[in-house]
Amino acid sequence: MKRTKTSKAWMQEHVNDAYVQRAKSEGYRSRAAYKLMEIDERDHLLKPGMVVVDLGAAPGSWCQVATRRVGAAGKVFALDLLPVEPMAGVDFIQGDFQDDAVLEELEARLAGQPVDIVLSDMAPNMSGIDTADQARSIYLGELALDFSTRHLKIGGSFLIKVFQGAGFMEFRNEVARHFSTLQVRKPKASRDRSPEVYLLGLRRKAE
Repeated sequence: MKRTKTSKAWMQEHVNDAYVQRAKSEGYRSRAAYKLMEIDERDHLLKPGMVVVDLGAAPGSWCQVATRRVGAAGKVFALDLLPVEPMAGVDFIQGDFQDDAVLEELEARLAGQPVDIVLSDMAPNMSGIDTADQARSIYLGELALDFSTRHLKIGGSFLIKVFQGAGFMEFRNEVARHFSTLQVRKPKASRDRSPEVYLLGLRRKAE
């Protein structure tokens, strides 16, 4: 099949994207690394020795950032439906986050360790049907929030990508209920036209 004009334009933009070029030259697996770096530099989320859970980790650029910032004393647990090339300091599980058995495996590997921060750059497989894609995105967010409320230590942080649209404000309010502070971040590496934003819950409250 021939590529459509739209897909050709997207590919051309992607290849010429400054963050794509920078990721290649600096050894990051995707341009998404710079989204996490910018948020971390602003909000000081990742510190040496922390336990991090990265949901929707493939191809692993957020893990790269996290492992470098938590250091040898820290630990990163990661999960994705897609494979992630191994890297030091990352305990990876390949599986569907919507599958209870996969979540149980992640919980087993945590072995009761308190989690300092949960990261989620997850997005559903896009169908092109906006209402369905938005509903799936919010559902993934709800699963990630539920995981966080069960495993984050009191005072821990939660950073998640969400698409603005139906259900966004309700989800934002639900995140806010569990944290002392809620911030909305739109890093420079996030394309302007994208509806994605990042919700940052700081200092998880005691339930």
